[in-house]
Amino acid sequence: MIGRLFSLVIDCPAPSELAGFYESLLSLARVEDTADYVVLRGPSGTETVTFQRVDGFRPPRWTDRDRPGLMHVDVMVDDLDVAEAKVLALGATLLEGSDKPIGYRVYADPVGHPFCLVTREGVTAGV
Repeated sequence: MIGRLFSLVIDCPAPSELAGFYESLLSLARVEDTADYVVLRGPSGTETVTFQRVDGFRPPRWTDRDRPGLMHVDVMVDDLDVAEAKVLALGATLLEGSDKPIGYRVYADPVGHPFCLVTREGVTAGV
């Protein structure tokens, strides 16, 4: 095991508005709310969905290859360097500008979908 699912992150233009929809749809509770992101969590404390503000957001269009869905997975790890070696061995690529020593790093999976490795330090620092 490299890590554990920490959050599904959904890019959007207005996090508070979209979070309100998913609060009702999934029976999740709002646990963090800023202008740039909103975090919803389930009753067990493990189901987490984060809504992240993206300037210039273009909504996805079903079956339109030029407008794909915009989401990424956050994977909680204990040690970024150890986890990085493992995901790179699986075929991931570290994305430019993401070589942070603590907190989080952003990668692309083998076909280009972004995902993040995050640590507790990154979460408590508001990364």
